[in-house]
Amino acid sequence: MGMFCYQCQEAMKGTGCAYAKGACGKDTVVANLQDVLIFATKTLAYVVEVSKIKRSDLNRFIAENLFTTITNANFDENFFVNRIYETATKRDEIARELQNLPKNVTISLSNRQDIDNAVTVASVLAEENEDIRSLKELLIYGLKGMAAYYEHALNLGYENQDIADFTVKALSATMKNLELNDYLGLVLECGKFGVDVMALLDKANTETYGNPEVSKVNIGVRNNPGILISGHDLKDLEELLVQTEGTGIDVYTHCEMLPAHYYPKFKKYSHFVGNYGNAWWKQDKEFESFNGPVLLTSNCLVPPKESYKNRIFTTGTVGFDGCTHIEQRNEGNMKDFSPLIEMAKTCQSPVELEKGEIIGGFAHAQITALADKVVEAVKSGAVKKFVVMAGCDGRSKERDYYTDFANELPKDSVILTAGCAKFKYNKLNLGDIGGIPRVLDAGQCNDSYSLAVTALKLKEAFGLENINDLPIAYNIAWYEQKAVIVLLALLHLGVKNITLGPTLPAFLSQNVVKVLVDNFGIGGITNVKDDMKRMVG
Repeated sequence: MGMFCYQCQEAMKGTGCAYAKGACGKDTVVANLQDVLIFATKTLAYVVEVSKIKRSDLNRFIAENLFTTITNANFDENFFVNRIYETATKRDEIARELQNLPKNVTISLSNRQDIDNAVTVASVLAEENEDIRSLKELLIYGLKGMAAYYEHALNLGYENQDIADFTVKALSATMKNLELNDYLGLVLECGKFGVDVMALLDKANTETYGNPEVSKVNIGVRNNPGILISGHDLKDLEELLVQTEGTGIDVYTHCEMLPAHYYPKFKKYSHFVGNYGNAWWKQDKEFESFNGPVLLTSNCLVPPKESYKNRIFTTGTVGFDGCTHIEQRNEGNMKDFSPLIEMAKTCQSPVELEKGEIIGGFAHAQITALADKVVEAVKSGAVKKFVVMAGCDGRSKERDYYTDFANELPKDSVILTAGCAKFKYNKLNLGDIGGIPRVLDAGQCNDSYSLAVTALKLKEAFGLENINDLPIAYNIAWYEQKAVIVLLALLHLGVKNITLGPTLPAFLSQNVVKVLVDNFGIGGITNVKDDMKRMVG
């Protein structure tokens, strides 16, 4: 059976990837295995809900299953086959104590033939009602984004049973024949737990590594051999820095790991040099020129070229056939990064791509500290508009829109950003307003919570009743499922009139789009001139 996937912004022809290979690079086999794993996870969630079991190990397991199927995370066929078996085994152990379970919940997944037979029932297209399908998938993709944030919090020892319970409830609901309004309610409830999970991760990161500080980050290189770390997991970075200290090896960040330089705890490492390169989609050229080993800690892996594939190491939820995988840490022990360290010692230093510095670290604690200055700048008229340009970057040429939009913003406008979308404008010379940089980078897409807190703090500072009365416009770029949960979180907070681009999600049916437009004012981008007039005036 061929594949069908439309979970990311690159869905072919704006409808879905339905050929031998998706735009992300996953082939038909992996795409279908991911569908079966999600289906198996739904059946596990169903029996967990019925049995009323609450177990931390199951909470993590379900989150990991969701996270591994996020775009650009795992392309390893054997991983998915084994994970499906493991999921079905856990489900069946619980199901033995239960009675009158639906047949679709107890479907056998004990061998490869069972898995192949389940592809049809596991397919996105198995739900024939377009609007129900749209809401189910919107809910699933929101849960995938939640799982990504939850996984990083779990790695730092922070849990929340309410988040895990909602994940189980929502997954289980997709196995039932509910009404349209039931699924719409779950989607909106998902936004509430999106806020909760982002708050949990923010707490985990800041209590472990300190509140991000305004920081200048070097984008040049030194002459030592280096290790490049990408993805989002700060625990992995910490353990890599500890193990490379005193070895003569420098550590550089790539893409979404850039904001690690803002955390106080990482600044004590003199071999933590700076950021190398740009957004995830340029890694085929930038990983090539880096010369040393590269560690992928979470999603944002592009299928590597053979010329540098031997230097790609994966860990956690990331996987690619033929790349060395660093196994999970045992209780109380670090992951073993010695294979990267030994390889790095034999490699040339990175080829320099650029020189200079970029500034960031404007998470909510820093904005709160600057609140009086920011409020005064608004009251004096020096700052007339904040534009949230958070989210994702991507390959398509149409994303140059965001660079052009940033360049054309009036000089009295300030950009609030988080996520890899910033690479479209964080190296532009946009200047500052009375010492306030015109690009305020809060951090990773994981740090989007800071943008919500910033808006709420400004609402309080100005004494406003409604968050939509603030001089803030939202021009959000999306690519994958973490952007979906950020969107749902903003809707839960009451934010309206969000502009979403470069295209609206292919998984939204026309009727679901109408609901979002009518109730929340969501719209797509058009062109810089008209959008500027509409959003900024």
